[in-house]
Amino acid sequence: MTNETVRRVAAVQLQAVLGDVEANLERAARGVGEAARAGARWVVLPEFFTSGVAFLPAVAAAAQPLDGTAVRAMRDWAREHDVVVAGSLLLRDPDGEVRNAQLVVDADGVRARHDKDLPTMWENALYTGGGAADDGVVTVGDTSVGLAMCWELTRRRTVERMAGRVDIVLAGSGWWTVPRWRPYRLFDAWERQNARRAVRSPAEFGGYVGAPVVHASHSGAVACPMPWLPVGYTGRFEPATGIWAADGTPLARATGADAQVVVADVPLGRTAPVPAPRGFWLTPPGPVPTFAWHQQRWHGRRWYARNQRRAARPGQVGA
Repeated sequence: MTNETVRRVAAVQLQAVLGDVEANLERAARGVGEAARAGARWVVLPEFFTSGVAFLPAVAAAAQPLDGTAVRAMRDWAREHDVVVAGSLLLRDPDGEVRNAQLVVDADGVRARHDKDLPTMWENALYTGGGAADDGVVTVGDTSVGLAMCWELTRRRTVERMAGRVDIVLAGSGWWTVPRWRPYRLFDAWERQNARRAVRSPAEFGGYVGAPVVHASHSGAVACPMPWLPVGYTGRFEPATGIWAADGTPLARATGADAQVVVADVPLGRTAPVPAPRGFWLTPPGPVPTFAWHQQRWHGRRWYARNQRRAARPGQVGA
């Protein structure tokens, strides 16, 4: 349990350039600087903040080593602004595997790491899941922190790992919309459900684990091929950046889809968790995401083994 009762934190809503690490580091640096000027002590960046997320070779090729430019940049921002920075990126580890690693970095370097347990949809083509021993609960200073990304916030198994054990949850997402296909009325209805779920997931997660949640998301347009389908994907990222107290009270919320920073003073500490829904999902995904969850997992694992796992040197990632 932390001795500090309130901490000023920030969540950065980012409009990433897909696969362009340099451009995204520049955008993230602006967000971290803005958050620090607003007095934030901890700054949370989205999932995949260096690359965005899409089924594109450029995104796959954006994987970094732990001693690469992205992690060095996080350390430099922490030193320059005297803050703690959290965010996830594709990391290629010494064993040759790529993982979606959520890092907590201060001026001295990486303080904590959590690897997302299950890739979502076409993410299966980009990285492999983390190990069972990684429960997402880490200690930063005297604070017990829960680390989670995107659809980890929608699954009961994440709650079971964290409930009653953390003082704050740092989370991020790259949550895409349901495509607008025919019949439009039906797909539009599914998208409204999907958009509500993107915000509901971090807002309600804190209650299930008994701690406040800081959630940074991507926003903006995204387009890429659809695995094993004759049509491409055109949509956007759901802008779901916000900070919520443990009881679900919004302390700060993004206004619209623009790149922006939200800041709030968060009361740290644990409350009694509320019972989570039974079953695998905390909130049902809906028909289109459920189909994509299975279909793109089958495709993605094969694509990853054929391309990403074998890409030991730059330029070897296939289309």
